[in-house]
Amino acid sequence: MMDKSDDRLLEVFKEHAVLRGDFTLTSGLKTSYYFDGRMVTLWPEGAYLIGKKILTIIMEAGAEAVGGMTMGADPIAAAVAVVSHLEGEPIPAFIVRSDVKGHGTQKRVEGPLKAGSKVAIVDDVITTGGSVLRAIDAVEAEGCRVVKVVVVLDRQQGGTEEIRRRGYDFAALLTADAEGEVRLA
Repeated sequence: MMDKSDDRLLEVFKEHAVLRGDFTLTSGLKTSYYFDGRMVTLWPEGAYLIGKKILTIIMEAGAEAVGGMTMGADPIAAAVAVVSHLEGEPIPAFIVRSDVKGHGTQKRVEGPLKAGSKVAIVDDVITTGGSVLRAIDAVEAEGCRVVKVVVVLDRQQGGTEEIRRRGYDFAALLTADAEGEVRLA
């Protein structure tokens, strides 16, 4: 169900996150447009709009925690956790490190994540799905079950299909076409 906040999220994303030029993505793919999701997820209004929308989606899936790969997922998971607290339905956040650090607790997954939890994996942008799949592997290794995967923007370059092919429930707030035009999902 879409509302005015969906339209506003689209406006904010187009205004702050869409860049044109020559870029190399995390996946190694070359592109003439780039979506800098952190320009929206770290912007107060963008963080709130994303946190509120994703909270609704993951609560419907029965998620008990939310997180994903550090860096893209960090502000999203934090926004969802804050909005969940404000709405009286607290859902803790976690982050998945790329590598285990050789100091401190030496954990790959940081935050109050309990084995056996039903979790939602989030990310700012999905292209091939590699980051999302690494996050899924890490939380499943901790004994958790992924009940939902949500991204802010789906580049529609195979990642969504791979996530679904592996049996995960997937949702995107926005999609982009081959020319980099962004739309509501």
